[in-house]
Amino acid sequence: MLTQSQIDAIAEAVVQSMKPAPAPDIKNSTGAAAGNHPMPRTADMKKDRPVEASEVVPLGASFMMEKSPSEAGKGRGESHGDEKLEDITSPEVKAVPLLDHIEDRDGLERMMSRTPARIGVGSCGPRLKTKTMLTLRADHAAARDAVFMDVSQELLDRLGLFTVETRCTDKTQFLTRPDLGRIFPPEGLEIIKSKCVHDVDVQIYASDGLSSTAVEANLENILPIITDGLKARGLKVGTPFFVKNGRVAAMDQISEALNATVTCVLLGERPGLATAESMSAYIAYKATVGMLEARRTVVSNIHSRGIPAVEAGAYIVDVIQKILEAKASGVELKK
Repeated sequence: MLTQSQIDAIAEAVVQSMKPAPAPDIKNSTGAAAGNHPMPRTADMKKDRPVEASEVVPLGASFMMEKSPSEAGKGRGESHGDEKLEDITSPEVKAVPLLDHIEDRDGLERMMSRTPARIGVGSCGPRLKTKTMLTLRADHAAARDAVFMDVSQELLDRLGLFTVETRCTDKTQFLTRPDLGRIFPPEGLEIIKSKCVHDVDVQIYASDGLSSTAVEANLENILPIITDGLKARGLKVGTPFFVKNGRVAAMDQISEALNATVTCVLLGERPGLATAESMSAYIAYKATVGMLEARRTVVSNIHSRGIPAVEAGAYIVDVIQKILEAKASGVELKK
């Protein structure tokens, strides 16, 4: 059993080992580097004799400090300077089953490739595995970012879109007052009327809705497809623009202000833990303020793992053509 003096010496040695390394070694009278003492044999330790800290733990010892993977690699002559951290939210990583014992791995992997649902994640006793919990937290963070971030001005500039805000002055008000996200202040409506073409067959615009991430991920691919597709069919297309802090029903005021036959908004949908990039297209024939929601036709699930933006754009063109021919949208289109 260690004596109290030995315990004190060990504690002192641990404290010393955690301090920064000393300046360049200075040779002592024997020619050996200072502080570079060999560990003594057990037989050399006299009982009840005070033990020097350097006899128990060399001052240069660093076993108490766990090395990072990069530091450990350097110690082995390996370099990880260019290595990137694994993105645990990527489809490739999520496609790998985390179950400990799998009877039909091929069948499970096929199932996982067809759904974003969290299957094949396994558990550690009654709890989720660490990697599953970290992925959940990362997806939740992405969903929060999608709601609170703004669409970049660089994207809007590339697409040549001017911006109009609803009566919501910030994200907090947008989330707590949905009614204000459906209407524009008088100056906002004047901007729309002055900058847009009136009496059009189709008016298209984009809005952040509840996911700016969805707009960033899809708008640049889907908007030109819809615009070019409609023009190719001989339809008069209005001036596209962007609505900040907008809800779906904001399209009703826009329809009335521009006298558009069909109005289509490309809007970011409420993000979930499966994806934060989902966009929807809400389309209405001669939309009016206060009309029933049932009069809207919706094309949803537009994202990389749902309906790709380019494919969705071509489909929306067909839907708008049918609405114009039927002179109806929403449930009335089914009659």
